[in-house]
Amino acid sequence: MKIVIASDSFKESLSAWEVANHIEAGFREIFPDWTYVKVPVADGGEGTVDTLVAATEGRIITRSVTGPLGEPIEADFGLTGDGMTAVIEMAATSGLMRLPVERRDPTRATTFGVGELIRHALDLGARHFVIGIGGSATNDGGAGMAQALGVKLLDADGRAIGFGGGALAALSRIDITGIEPRLAECTIEVACDVDNPLLGPLGASAIFGPQKGATPAMVASLDDNLRHYAARIEADLGKAVADLPGGGAAGGLGAAMVAFLDAQLRPGVEIVTKAVGLDAIIKHADLVITGEGQIDGQSIRGKTPVGVAGIAKRHGKPVIAIGGALGAGAELIHGHGIDAVFSVLNQCCTLDQALLRAAENVRVTARNVAATLRIGAEAALLARGRPPCARAPGDGNAHARMLSE
Repeated sequence: MKIVIASDSFKESLSAWEVANHIEAGFREIFPDWTYVKVPVADGGEGTVDTLVAATEGRIITRSVTGPLGEPIEADFGLTGDGMTAVIEMAATSGLMRLPVERRDPTRATTFGVGELIRHALDLGARHFVIGIGGSATNDGGAGMAQALGVKLLDADGRAIGFGGGALAALSRIDITGIEPRLAECTIEVACDVDNPLLGPLGASAIFGPQKGATPAMVASLDDNLRHYAARIEADLGKAVADLPGGGAAGGLGAAMVAFLDAQLRPGVEIVTKAVGLDAIIKHADLVITGEGQIDGQSIRGKTPVGVAGIAKRHGKPVIAIGGALGAGAELIHGHGIDAVFSVLNQCCTLDQALLRAAENVRVTARNVAATLRIGAEAALLARGRPPCARAPGDGNAHARMLSE
């Protein structure tokens, strides 16, 4: 049996490689002799740079930029092997991972560092960009990124507005005459992990604001500010972004990428899976295992598990998803190619405890999934009036013969 493990990272706890390693370890307890092919993937969030750099034999670059609350930080981006494509994760400068829970504040958090990374990549000769915009701590509509690239966002007195989603209320005029001229030479693909619009009940503020520290009152205020921002973009730039699918990704950074950089928004999982050649790998698999940190109703809107399942189903392969947790609407993924889904949580615990135990929980869950497959194979043989293969504990060859029959 050939098992393809194509999981995303579990945010704030395990990289995609670590998740794949622990899933393999759990399966090997039951099926030690099966073939395991690990293909870490991403959907525009954490892990996108590592995945694409590894796939192209590129390199990681580190630069000093502005962090989400204005402090100086060190952040990485990638250059592909030919040196022509820069791979940037907005989370590297402006992500949730940059702020402890008690410091998260989407009214102040900025995407300025994203624009600075783009400038650094331009300096190195990159003219093609893949920018992953998952995992943000921001709700500024990409205003900070635009400011870093020379766009002037001005208040009624002609002064630059401040950082964060709260500052957008003061925006009176947008001036793009000073925007970085080298951007005109660039092709920019934005790897989105969601297709949410900028505004409204499915928009950036309502859906993602609370995980970034927004109270209900802040959500309403931030949505109003983004509505005002979108109206100014349409008035001053002639671009309508209010209802743009994916415009609400990363607190509205998706909308800014289109408005200021003429970028193309694409499902991040499509960009990554194409780069790593996942289609050809899955074609020869017997079973596909995927996953992400939380599987819920948002997973059907461009997240890794559903993207991987779409490829698997084109080849008629069964798909099992393993998630760090299952949230509201997780059952929806069954209509999108995932045959079974499991949470790694086996007891009530705090978030910190879940993150601390993530590696062990993934391994144990994978082991139990594999054991369930073994039981199912034995039951199928009994139903056909045939005894299961004689086996010693851990005899993976015997189980492989049962499943293949």
